[in-house]
Amino acid sequence: MPTPETPPNLPPVLRPDDPPRRSLAELAARGHARVIGDVDGVELTGITLATADLRPGEAFVAVPGVNRHGAEFAAAAAARGAVAIITDEAGAELAAASGLPVIVGADPRARLGALSAWVYGTGPDDDLPLLLATTGTNGKTSVSHLLEGVLGQMGVVTGLSSTAERHIAGEVIVSRLTTPEASEFHALLALMRERGVEAVAVEVSAQALSRHRVDGILFDVAGFTNLTHDHLDDYADMTEYLEAKLPLFAPDRSRRAVVCLDSAAGAEVVARAGVPVTTIGTPAIAVDADAAAAADWTVEILEERQDGTRFALTGPVGRIETTVPVIGRHMAANAGLAIAMIHEAGYAWERIAAALDGGRIDAYLPGRTQLVSGERGPAVYVDFGHSPDAFEKTLAAVRRVTPGTVLFLFGADGDRDATKRHDMGRTGVEGSDILVITDHHPRFEDPDSIRATLIEGARRARPDADIREFSPPERAIREAVALVGDGDAILWCGPGHQDYRDIRGRRTPYSARELARRALRDAGWPVPEPHWPVPYPEGSTPDSDPERPSR
Repeated sequence: MPTPETPPNLPPVLRPDDPPRRSLAELAARGHARVIGDVDGVELTGITLATADLRPGEAFVAVPGVNRHGAEFAAAAAARGAVAIITDEAGAELAAASGLPVIVGADPRARLGALSAWVYGTGPDDDLPLLLATTGTNGKTSVSHLLEGVLGQMGVVTGLSSTAERHIAGEVIVSRLTTPEASEFHALLALMRERGVEAVAVEVSAQALSRHRVDGILFDVAGFTNLTHDHLDDYADMTEYLEAKLPLFAPDRSRRAVVCLDSAAGAEVVARAGVPVTTIGTPAIAVDADAAAAADWTVEILEERQDGTRFALTGPVGRIETTVPVIGRHMAANAGLAIAMIHEAGYAWERIAAALDGGRIDAYLPGRTQLVSGERGPAVYVDFGHSPDAFEKTLAAVRRVTPGTVLFLFGADGDRDATKRHDMGRTGVEGSDILVITDHHPRFEDPDSIRATLIEGARRARPDADIREFSPPERAIREAVALVGDGDAILWCGPGHQDYRDIRGRRTPYSARELARRALRDAGWPVPEPHWPVPYPEGSTPDSDPERPSR
């Protein structure tokens, strides 16, 4: 959660160019809140949770944090030009000392979405672009970028909010969170409306729903990808994890839904959804192939190549054949879901087919099974996947297009769901010929201990497997490239598109894609020019980092 002390190196929160002017007195009246100070004649032009992002004329919402109450930063908000503080009873006295008017009510975080929607004019009854939301454990980001790609090919002006990036009619901004905080999200929608965006693809995490980040928004279509083991650091078990996602499929959150039946949870989402549902399935990868085959839409895999996966999508209104520009049957399933969502949103099938049938989806999926190597030498893929299910699907995809050895390189997040680490090790070793364990984001955990747990899971599954351990990742990728050759493949999972590593709370500049290119070049293999931002100049990345070397 962004706090009043949000680090200044994070991307800025976006606002509409022509912000609204709202009456503070009316805001207080709408929330039936207690008022401290004089609100008459006071106008606000925005609302925010963080003083670091606050602009003059905005209201600062002070909520309890893990260690401190946001109201402790009320004076800082006043110094930055805030016109009011919105807080709870616990923060009222602290906020009053700022000298600003204070709006006091219960649980301001839970009311932030409704307040932001009113401030920016982005509520369910307002004139907004078409809103397409995707949730699930894996595939949310891919579906979001594929939605944007297909809509763009159809001539639609698009917006995007994903784990990787925010897009506004072609402008690209790095993301902070999978789903922005409610105040940021509503401001973003207001800006997109100003810029003439017609449709917005939004990635919605379970945490976004639990933490009120999409409150005050009614999506036109909600899509569900799957549910697999992840995020049990936030939720007690898989049942609670699913329960956190289900509110997206209620009438106050979405108008209709497209649900993928490839995972067992799909059927439960269909049964419990409170909105009209269309189903889709990919029998080649579904847990229940018969259920997937009986879905309203079906995805049939036609061909798998290093540069993409050709598939057919068949539904109530017709059939098209097209290619998704990344490997993997699961990526074809993601593309099928995106196309079905676009049709359910009201776009004519003929328009969709004219853009795609017989051709290729023009979409860039940052860090999703991204091929960073050249025509000769080992194929090197960098992927954002960080769950056992993602490992299994992506390794299988790499295996099907690789004539030689498959080497799998990965690490695990520190201070995140540790219950999946043994399964990560098991899945990794079962799907590869050589397994290389390294570091990812250790955060405040001991990286040696994280690696040891991953190796333990792998050894239990295959005691005689070829398992290597190298730290830091700069060394690991060089060692991995030295272990393979022409016709072989390396899949590096975890870092994907990210341009940093989190080491004891410090964001260290880092790019797995660029490190892989350097390792290939140093080994004498040709590499293509990058099509992504390089976070540090050539040669400036250290060969080691603050972590201890491997044992």
